[in-house]
Amino acid sequence: MTSKKPNILFLMADQMAASALSFYGHKLVKTPNLDALAEESVIFDSAYCNSPLCAPSRYVLMTGQLPAKIGAFDNAADFPADIPTFAHYLRKQNYQTALSGKMHFCGPEQLHGFEDRLTTDIYPADYGWFPNWDDPDTRPTWYHNMSSVTQAGPCVRTNQLDFDDEVTFQAKRYLHDYARGNQERPFCLTVSLTHPHDPYAIPEQYWNLYKDEDIDLPEITIPKEEQDPHSLRLQDVFAFDEQPITEPQIRNARRAYYGAISYVDEKIGEVLKSLKDCGLDEDTIIVFSGDHGDMLGERNLWFKMSFFENSVRVPMLVHSPKRFSAKRVKESVSTMDLLPTFVDFATNSTPHDYAMPIQGRSLVPHLEGTGGHDEVIAEYFGEGTIAPLFMIRRGDYKYIHCPKDPDQLFNLKDDPKELHNLAGDSAYSAALAEFKQEALERWDSNALTEDVLVSQRRRRLVVSALNRGKKKPWDHQPVFDSAEMYMRNHIDLDDLEARSRFPKVD
Repeated sequence: MTSKKPNILFLMADQMAASALSFYGHKLVKTPNLDALAEESVIFDSAYCNSPLCAPSRYVLMTGQLPAKIGAFDNAADFPADIPTFAHYLRKQNYQTALSGKMHFCGPEQLHGFEDRLTTDIYPADYGWFPNWDDPDTRPTWYHNMSSVTQAGPCVRTNQLDFDDEVTFQAKRYLHDYARGNQERPFCLTVSLTHPHDPYAIPEQYWNLYKDEDIDLPEITIPKEEQDPHSLRLQDVFAFDEQPITEPQIRNARRAYYGAISYVDEKIGEVLKSLKDCGLDEDTIIVFSGDHGDMLGERNLWFKMSFFENSVRVPMLVHSPKRFSAKRVKESVSTMDLLPTFVDFATNSTPHDYAMPIQGRSLVPHLEGTGGHDEVIAEYFGEGTIAPLFMIRRGDYKYIHCPKDPDQLFNLKDDPKELHNLAGDSAYSAALAEFKQEALERWDSNALTEDVLVSQRRRRLVVSALNRGKKKPWDHQPVFDSAEMYMRNHIDLDDLEARSRFPKVD
């Protein structure tokens, strides 16, 4: 790598299944901007999130720590203010750190190292969206149901479109302001879109990029009597059996999802154009990834919350052609590895003196072709499970363990669709025993169960109390200094126009 500190542009999409992208082999979905980026990028073919749920996955991504270490149990878990994030580490290296879009921070701290947060979040900052392991048989009424599928189709407007249009506008404005400001500090700008997350609704211009007859239907159907216990609980969580789901509805949901991916691609294209127009593209490392995938009806499952591939696997690419030659990486890595990677970009050194031990591992050896790890450790404590759920992905194998459920072991090289659970095959008894022993040594399920229960009970009390009397929301409120925007009388007109125009005119 060069000695100059590069800018970092981190692009995120929400609930983006890697399998639905053309640079991972999908034959239908149209993503010209991402495809062009991928041609010059290092593409990670086996990248995963470390907890297939929005908030826990993002906390892990930002801290380089697994959920259990930082209490990132579910979508209403508090994100402790004293846990360093990549924004803290980069800011310490004199980076400008900015966030435009979703990061699903819960709790009164809403910056977590970002110097500027350009939008509010699309999701609430309070503790209201927690599961209840004390009452596992009661479905949480606040959780989305199959209406995301049954009502899928074209639309004129949604709150998600409102949000992502603003996210894109503010990201472009940030780049324009940076270019006009003759900045000496490098930037790390995170642009986090909420699409293609359900509900599956998208304007006709994106819907019409696809035709009904071209939409692929789910390849795998698992009858209820053959589902594993966690999948059965997930179906209860999103009320899968409350109404019949028709083939046209499934087709509509997938068509709208593909349209939403094309919308994301267009928004990313706008940001990349601003980066190039501002002359910042040559010295900016671009990273694209996501928080988790979407089952999209495979195995009769929707959304995420599962350790099956469509749910837990994410896209990941790194674009910096002058630093890293374009190639594909087959080893398994995770979004937990992004923090040490960003720190390496900023410091040009490995190892780094971290404030606390980091569980993620830098991707720079993969990027430079000098080696790298082949392992993903994942944890899940959210909706649909009644005890800690763990995953070890290493080599050809994926092992899933929960003290309440039968073990699962898959050879993804031979069985990429995860149809054959090898845990019951005597030929794999040694491999299973080895994974199981590792899980028992790595995790204390009883202690973690108690940690989750205590966390949920604390938050139930806090939510109940704060819902009485005056409400003081924690949601981030972006602040703009209107006195310094557009035309104002405290600055000479020629000076104002010269300051605002880019590129400058002699």
